[in-house]
Amino acid sequence: MRHPLVLKTVDAIADILADPATAPMGPNASLHRQHLAYGPTGVALLHIERAAAGLGPWQRAHDWLAAAARQPFTSGPDSHPFYGAPALAHAVTCVADHLPDAYQRARATLDQQLRADNKRRLEAAHRRIDSGHLPEHAEFDTIRGLTGYGAYFLHHDPTGSDLIAILDYCVRLTEPVTHCGDILPGWWTPSGPSGRPDDRFPGGHANHGMAHGISGVLALLALAARRGTTVGGHHEAIQTILAWLDRWQEEPDPRAAWPYWITRAELRAGRLTPSAPRRPSWCYGTSGLARAQQLAALAIGDTRRQVEAENALVAALTDSAQLKATTDSGLCHGFAGLAHIGGRTAADAHPSTAAQLRAAIPALLTAVCPPDADPVTVATALVHDDEVGPGFLDGAAGIALALLAPTTATPPISTWDSCLLLA
Repeated sequence: MRHPLVLKTVDAIADILADPATAPMGPNASLHRQHLAYGPTGVALLHIERAAAGLGPWQRAHDWLAAAARQPFTSGPDSHPFYGAPALAHAVTCVADHLPDAYQRARATLDQQLRADNKRRLEAAHRRIDSGHLPEHAEFDTIRGLTGYGAYFLHHDPTGSDLIAILDYCVRLTEPVTHCGDILPGWWTPSGPSGRPDDRFPGGHANHGMAHGISGVLALLALAARRGTTVGGHHEAIQTILAWLDRWQEEPDPRAAWPYWITRAELRAGRLTPSAPRRPSWCYGTSGLARAQQLAALAIGDTRRQVEAENALVAALTDSAQLKATTDSGLCHGFAGLAHIGGRTAADAHPSTAAQLRAAIPALLTAVCPPDADPVTVATALVHDDEVGPGFLDGAAGIALALLAPTTATPPISTWDSCLLLA
C-alpha cells in the first residue's frame, strides 16, 4: 500500500507547480530554462508520471513542455544530457512512452540533433584514446557525457547504431592506460571531482559515482545487456569495472560502502585514506553504486554478487552513520532519492533481500514527510526553500517523483529515471 501522507505531499507539490505561469521557479528561472536538473523540463517529468498513473491531467505536462520550448534550445557542443536539446528530448520521449503520437515533429528534430552530437562526441573520444590522453568527466559521464547520451538512446532506440557505438566506446574506456609510470583504469581523469584542476587531487582520480564516474558506465552496460543489446567485449568490460570496485570496497564485508573516488596517492599505496561515513547518495554514494552492481549482476547471471549488492544497499539505507550524513530530501543525494532507489532495487531483488529493502523504505519516507506534518505545509516549504526549489535533481519535483511508488515492489509507471540510469 502506498503511504497516504506521501501521496498527499506529492499531490500538493504537483498542485503548487501546476501552472508554469504562476509556479515559483525562483530568481534563476531564465538561467535554468534549459536545465533538466532545475528547469521546466524536470517539472514536466512529474506531471507526465502523474498523468500516466491517472493521478493528474496530461494538460499540465503539455503546458510545462510548451513553456520550456517557447525559445530555442541549445544543441551541439554547448549542450549535454542535462542541458539544452538533450534535456528536452528526454522529457518528450517520456511523453511519447504513453502518447505515441504526441510531439512527432519535435521528436524527429531533437533526435536528429542528438544523433549528430553523439557522432561528434564519439569521434573526439576515440581520437583522445588514440592519442593516449586521459579523459575528462564530461567525455563519458551520465550528466554531461556519452553515458548520458547512451541512457537516451537505450530508452529511445535500444537496438540502434547510436547506442551500439556508445557501448563500443564504453568497452574501450575500460581498457587500462599507462600514465606517468602508473597503470591506470581507462576512466581515470586528470582533474578533480569538479572536472577542474584541483590541488587536492595531484595526478587526478578515478571517480566511482553514478553521476560523474564509472558506475554510470557500468549501469549503462548492464541495462543494455539485460535488454539484449551487447557489443564485442561487453561482458568483459562489466567484469573489469566490477573487479575494480571489488578492489576498493572499504571492507571485505559485502555490506560495506565504496569510496567516492580513488586518488593517485591511494592507488600507489594500495589502500584507502580513512574517512568519515559519507551519505549513500545516487550521485556518488553506495545507493547508486549498489544499484549499478545489482544491474550488472543480473546482466551476467551472478546471483552471489546480486545479493551482496542488495545487502550493501540494505546496510546503507539503515546505517545510522551514513543516514546522519544525509541532510536533505532530494532525489540526487537525499532521503527521497534513497527511498526511490530502494524501491527500484527491491523490484529486481533476490527473494532473500527484497523484503529487507522494502522494510527500510518507510523510515526514509518519514524523514521527508513526518507523520504529524501537514502535506501542504511540507510541499510549500520544499518548493519555496532556496536550497531545494521546484526542480528535478535536487528540488521538489524530483522529490515528488521519487515518492510516487517507493513503498511497493512495482516500478514507476514510466521511465523518467532512465536519465539517472536506474532503469
